[in-house]
Amino acid sequence: MPDLNLPILDLSRLDAGEAQAAAFRADLRAATHDVGFFYLTGTGIPAELEQRLHRAARDFFALPEAAKLAIENINSPHFRGYTRIGGERTQGEVDWREQIDIGPERDAVTGGPAYTRLIGPNLWPAAQPELREVVGEWHTALVDISRRLLRAWALALGAEESYFDDHFGEPSTLIKIVRYPGTREPLPQQGVGAHRDSGVLTLLWVEPGRGGLQVERDGEWVDAPPVDGAFVVNIGELLEYATGGYLKATNHRVISPAAPDDRLSIPFFFNPALDAKLPLIDLPPELAAQARGVTQDPTNPIHSLYGENALKSRLRAHPDVAAIHHPDLVGTSH
Repeated sequence: MPDLNLPILDLSRLDAGEAQAAAFRADLRAATHDVGFFYLTGTGIPAELEQRLHRAARDFFALPEAAKLAIENINSPHFRGYTRIGGERTQGEVDWREQIDIGPERDAVTGGPAYTRLIGPNLWPAAQPELREVVGEWHTALVDISRRLLRAWALALGAEESYFDDHFGEPSTLIKIVRYPGTREPLPQQGVGAHRDSGVLTLLWVEPGRGGLQVERDGEWVDAPPVDGAFVVNIGELLEYATGGYLKATNHRVISPAAPDDRLSIPFFFNPALDAKLPLIDLPPELAAQARGVTQDPTNPIHSLYGENALKSRLRAHPDVAAIHHPDLVGTSH
C-alpha cells in the first residue's frame, strides 16, 4: 500500500472491548487535532450497497442532458438538484464538476430566519426512480456512522458521550453525488477549489482507483488517494469552533483528472439542526492547553449557529440560485 499521508482508523475497534475502544478514541482525537482528516475502515457498510450507489451515480450522469437539466438547481430555492459543469464556485473560482445535491426531504417553510430557506423538497430525476431509494439507504447508514463517531469524539474530549446528541437537534444532512470530468489542459485544473467544510463532519466515498483529492499538511498539498472499503473523513469549521481550535478543520481541494478519465465522489455532510448552536466544550486542562484558537479569516467568519454557516456557503457556491430566488440576500454571505 502506498504512503497514504493520512491516518487510518478502524471503527470496528469500538466494538472490540473497552481497551480497543479507548485506543480508537485516542487515535480519533490525535488524527483530528493534528491533521483534521483520516481514513475510516470497519464501518460495516455492505459492499452491495456501495456497488448499488456507485451504479446509480454512474447511471445518473449518463442520463440525457435534458433529463438532468429538468431538475437543475436554478429551479430550487433550497439549492437542491442538479448543477451543470461550471455551475458552482469555491473562493469565487469556477469548479469543474457536475453534481446533484440531496438534503433532508422536507416541506418548504415561510418566514423565520433567512437560513430556513434551505429547508424544502429535493428534486429527483423522473427517469431514474431507483436513485431516491439507494440514496435513502446510504443516508440511513451514514447517519449511524456519524453518530458513533461524534459519541467517540465527545468521550475523547472529556465530555459526556451524549454531548453532541444533546446539542444537535434534528441533523442537517447533505449528500452530493459529484462527477469530475477529465480535462486535456496541461496544468492541474480546479475540480473543486481549496476550502474548509462549514459544518461538523464529512464522510467521503470516492470511486475506487480515482485520485485527485489533496489535503493541506504543514503548508504543502499532499494526495489522499481512495482506499477500497474506506471513507475519507474530515471535520468542519463548527467542530474546530466547538473545541476552541483544539480540533482542526483543514483545507482540501480536488484536482481534475486527465482526460479521458473522470472521477465520481459522494460526500456526506452531517451537521446540527439549522437553528442549533454548538456550545464550547469544556476541555480537560491538558487538552485545553493545546487548543490553538479558532482560525480567524475576515473573508470567512465562522458562525456558531449552523444555519448561518450553511446559508453563507450556499450563497457563495451558487450565486445564480441566490440571484434568482434570494435577491435580498445577495451580497450578505459573510
